[in-house]
Amino acid sequence: MTAPLTPPHQPSSNGPWQTPSKWGGPGGPGGPGSGGPVESQGEYDRRSDLRRAAVVTVLVTLGGIGLGLLWVWLAPRVPLISDGTAVFLSDSEGEEAIGADGTFVLLALAFGALSAALVFWFQRRGGIALVVGLALGGLFGSLVAWRLGVWLGPSQDVVAHARAVGRGVVFDAPLRLRAKGAALLVWSIGAMAVHLGLTALFGPRDPEPEWGTYPGWSTGGPVPGAGPGPGVVPGGSGAGGGVPPAGV
Repeated sequence: MTAPLTPPHQPSSNGPWQTPSKWGGPGGPGGPGSGGPVESQGEYDRRSDLRRAAVVTVLVTLGGIGLGLLWVWLAPRVPLISDGTAVFLSDSEGEEAIGADGTFVLLALAFGALSAALVFWFQRRGGIALVVGLALGGLFGSLVAWRLGVWLGPSQDVVAHARAVGRGVVFDAPLRLRAKGAALLVWSIGAMAVHLGLTALFGPRDPEPEWGTYPGWSTGGPVPGAGPGPGVVPGGSGAGGGVPPAGV
């Protein structure tokens, strides 16, 4: 009596279900503990996504310079007047203060849509890192635009400005954002909404799965080499309907 060549606890190297090493099985280049191409490719993809997100963040933030310049140019001015002892609104029923906030919000929406369209045009692959970079860039760009507009706008020292122009002379109030918290988030929210819509409409689609093409499956009959199905008698004509032996 001879011992079997293959121990029962080890699979045969010629078995039909043995995973080839090139497919990422044990000992293969992508197998457990190998640290091969699969891990390297994943690490490379993550670094590439982070680089693209960083570039998008920087470029969108620089776009805040344009938003700030347009805000200074288009925002309505709030007229003030001094009587020598105090400063008052020249037109107490005017809506220029609200108009400054509205101008900033509309410009931020336009810049958000434009930045999202450009990012989608050049980076159709998308990804969560890219969207985060777009959102952060919109927030930083809004901060840059706000501070730049305040700096380039009328003087922040109202008292000194009133003394400089004299009593009874109308001058412009400093440029301000009254609804600051909401206005600074408009760019990011608009950019993410537009990017999501463009991705849903024109983004790449995942390929549909193909059925019946896996190894070991057959679309035209039983698998070669497989035994008879349950309830089928060899030589019979169907499930449970085999021809009885002669003499029964």
